[in-house]
Amino acid sequence: MPAARSGAGDGPGEPEQQALFGWQDAAPAEEAAPRRAFRDSPEARRMLDVREVYAEPAALDSPRGQQIMARLPGVRVVEVESHWRIPSLHGNDGNVGRWVRVKTETLVLGVKHSLATRPNGRSADFIAPGTSNGCAMACAYCYVPRRKGFANPITLFTNIEAILAHVQRHVRAQGRKPEPNQCDPDAWVYDFGENGDCSVDDLVCDNTADFIAAFRAMPTAKASFATKFVNPGLLALDPRGRTRVRFSVMPPGDARLLDIRTSPVPERIAAAADFLDAGYEVHFNLSPVVLRPGWERDWAELLDHLDDVLPARVKEQAAAEIIMLTHNEGLHDVNLGWHPRGEDLLWQPDLQETKRSQNGALNVRYEIDVKQRALAHLRQLIAERAPWLRVRYAF
Repeated sequence: MPAARSGAGDGPGEPEQQALFGWQDAAPAEEAAPRRAFRDSPEARRMLDVREVYAEPAALDSPRGQQIMARLPGVRVVEVESHWRIPSLHGNDGNVGRWVRVKTETLVLGVKHSLATRPNGRSADFIAPGTSNGCAMACAYCYVPRRKGFANPITLFTNIEAILAHVQRHVRAQGRKPEPNQCDPDAWVYDFGENGDCSVDDLVCDNTADFIAAFRAMPTAKASFATKFVNPGLLALDPRGRTRVRFSVMPPGDARLLDIRTSPVPERIAAAADFLDAGYEVHFNLSPVVLRPGWERDWAELLDHLDDVLPARVKEQAAAEIIMLTHNEGLHDVNLGWHPRGEDLLWQPDLQETKRSQNGALNVRYEIDVKQRALAHLRQLIAERAPWLRVRYAF
């Protein structure tokens, strides 16, 4: 393992690569045997079977980069100047026809240079600097590819210590949470998975384990991430209540068409009790809500299923977010090249209107009246079918 790189402080002096975990009050979780077994399982290999790596030289030189590459002996490596600018990957429209294959076989390693924690106030109090961007799964509505073009495999950021040191300082600067809000009654909530799926990242990288370990030592804060992949290896990480897992669910028929390469919805729901018993807080994302003929019936059946199978201990602590579909014309065009059937549900100009998102992107969402009626209807279904499911946030 190479020597640590020097650097300390905030802003321009933020360290980019360090020896792994130099602080005293957190340490990376050891890789327990069940976690190793799942990482090496056929199910994990079907999800991510890396054949080529595009990497910034600094990422390859880092301790985390060397750990990742040690798990990928013999894999072809292509050095690139920037993980954002890879013409043969992101700029190659021929990759659209290989959308899923690229996600399965390609990995990108980079260094996250801009470390900023920004306020949110919706799902979480803050959005932390992500430890990854992109995903090995292929949800047809995913917003992350909109900035990349014609391919969206996982990009893993190897300067994990710099990311977590930045967040640790941010948490300490907040002090104790002065009053409850929709994010959490007591803790500041930091979302780590805005642009990826931390459960899938864990198949090849310890970034997820590291932020779970770091938040164990932060009594005033919680980590949070949404997932559509059941990774039993995460059960060994001992979060001690300081990490919230949000299982995304939708009617199984919609998921089979739109949630490509994800765990089946019944498996996500069935995993809730195991994750709670392992020390996680477990919430649900009702996401995305896609409006089409029969959607009310199918969501009612899903809520009935939640009510029927979840044990009381899960219901007592559960809460939900409702997120209506947001789409994008550029993503619509890409999807037509690899999964046009999904666009039959996602692209509905008669129901949708253009709206500029908080990040400046021009997207399409359901018209405001359509959206408000649908949200009211879904809330009513929850009150009738799963009254124990508190809605934290609806958008």
